[in-house]
Formats: sequence, structure tokens, C-alpha cells
Amino acid sequence: VWVNTMGDPDAIAQAFVKHYYSTFDANRGNLAALYRDESMLTFEGQRFQGSGNIVNKLKGLTFTSCQHIVEKVDPQPSPGNGLLVFVNGKLAVDGEVDKPMSFSQVFNLQPIPGQQGLFVFNDIFRFNFS
Repeated sequence: VWVNTMGDPDAIAQAFVKHYYSTFDANRGNLAALYRDESMLTFEGQRFQGSGNIVNKLKGLTFTSCQHIVEKVDPQPSPGNGLLVFVNGKLAVDGEVDKPMSFSQVFNLQPIPGQQGLFVFNDIFRFNFS
């Protein structure tokens, strides 16, 4: 669960992105709290629905360690007090910081019904190979 202060979209997006990628880099299994049963992930064209399926996909990625280097974060408010967040960055895996891979990721964050905070409703991830 991500707490949304319903304030500045840029500040919310920056805080979410910092939290998401630091959690991902430390322990992908802990991302489960950010997703719900209705959440969807498209990872390199493969689709997954539900927190358990999404986290299983992320935990099953073939690298053992990673470091996300966020370069750009572009947020926009979306209907229903949501937030659309577009991220560009680099991903270094298994200590290969001299060979990071470029990626783009889009998050559609939505309010948790009846609670404070936001959850990841949509998550789309792509590597950017040239």
C-alpha cells in the first residue's frame, strides 16, 4: 500500500518511484503490498493479473540482484484521483553496473477503495534495446 497525500503529483510520483525501486532492488517479494487482485502487469508483452501472479513473475526473473537507476519520472493526474507515472531509467543486474539496460515503465496508481493510499492498478514494463 502506498499512501497518497493527494498533494503535488510530481512529489507523489517521485516518492512512489523511490519506494517502488528501492523495494524491488532489496526484495521483490515485498512489492506484493503495492498490488491488489485487480492489478495487472504487462512485462515484455507477457500479461499477469493479481498481486500473487505479478510478484511471482517479478521474483522469477533470472537475475539475483539488481539496481534501478531512474533517469526521468513524468506524472500526470488521472480520473478518480489516480496518478499515471512514466519512468525511464537503466537497470544493472548481477553487479554489471558498467552494462546497464535501458527500460521504460508506466504505472497507473489508483486510490484504494475505502482507505487512504494508492495501489498499482496497471504496470507496463519494457526494456529499450537499440
